Amino acid sequence: MPTINQLVRKSREKVEYKSNSPILKQCPQRRG
Repeated sequence: MPTINQLVRKSREKVEYKSNSPILKQCPQRRG
């Protein structure tokens, strides 16, 4: 069973790949 941190990281990576919006690239940490 993956840890919560791993899940969050994977989901955030997927979101970043899905939508290449400039907001995510400027500050991806804010969403995490």
